[in-house]
Amino acid sequence: MIGRRKRLIFAATAALLAIVVAGGALLAIDVYLHRKYQASAGFNVWGYRGPVVGRKKPGEYRTVMVGGSSVFGYGVNWNEAIAPVLEQSLRARTGRPMSVVNLGYNNEGAYSLKFTLQDYAYLDYDLACLYEGYNDLIGDPRKPNLSVFRHDSPVFRLTGYLPIFPIIFKEKAAAMLHGGDVSSLYRDSEQTVFRPSIAQRAAAGVLDATASVGQSLERQLDRVTREPERRVVGASATGCKYPWQEYCHSMLDAIDYAVSHGHQVLVVTQPYEGVPALRPRHQDQQRELAGVVARVYGGNSRVRYVNLGTAVELRDPKMSFDTMHLTPEGTQLIAKALVEPVLEMAAQPPPARD
Repeated sequence: MIGRRKRLIFAATAALLAIVVAGGALLAIDVYLHRKYQASAGFNVWGYRGPVVGRKKPGEYRTVMVGGSSVFGYGVNWNEAIAPVLEQSLRARTGRPMSVVNLGYNNEGAYSLKFTLQDYAYLDYDLACLYEGYNDLIGDPRKPNLSVFRHDSPVFRLTGYLPIFPIIFKEKAAAMLHGGDVSSLYRDSEQTVFRPSIAQRAAAGVLDATASVGQSLERQLDRVTREPERRVVGASATGCKYPWQEYCHSMLDAIDYAVSHGHQVLVVTQPYEGVPALRPRHQDQQRELAGVVARVYGGNSRVRYVNLGTAVELRDPKMSFDTMHLTPEGTQLIAKALVEPVLEMAAQPPPARD
């Protein structure tokens, strides 16, 4: 008979092999889905939109853009977002190696920016372009937007690799069950009257179950890579008026991180909100931001504030398809407006090395 110790070793080995095999299969699926979707509405294996960038070339000046869906390029292909259009314009203008990396993601607010800059420090960027205000515009200031999408994945926190298949499979399952309505996955209540067939329900169930396997593995990994509670502390010290203290504090956190690590910073006001009721609120938010940046960094040439509030009229359907997110035509205008500020920052001498 097999001894108890051998049985335990066999059981542990079998469990480990099952995890490795399942993990390997899921990884293969995930890499395939990354390749399939990164050119349209997805992100690459390292969690940012567009092709993977390599090491900087000699003389290359690299910018990263951080923010929410307006940076990500919601509604357009990856090469129609602000970052790649700006990169193309900079290269055409200078003839030198210039790169702009799109680190935005949907629903990310000011709180996420510092984390994103930290996560991608290995990109060795020269300039951080902070382009976010919309996602902190509405809501209870006592419950600020604390979304850090990539950090929801313990795999990303541990390895820098961001799985995509749980998102893809869950959305496809939702589309099958709700007549193509992917947004139903994110609503609190269901109003749909679509009735899926038995085959559609079965296919959706398979996709949903497969996604759940990956999410289960991530939850187990999360137990050993858990992060501290997300919160904004000391917001009143910024001097910004209510309700913008948390927003100002998070923006300053991102600026402080970048400057303390030798990076330059462009703080950019997005085009003013296209919804008439929200435009004055957006303008008020950005006045407070401009004020605190001037108070804290007014004498620092490596931090610059740029107001693009009137660069694009978001109520023009040619510029924005939903009064917030830019069409390719709107993106061209924003990229054009950012060329000179970026070139002015690039012309500065590099910081002195200790």
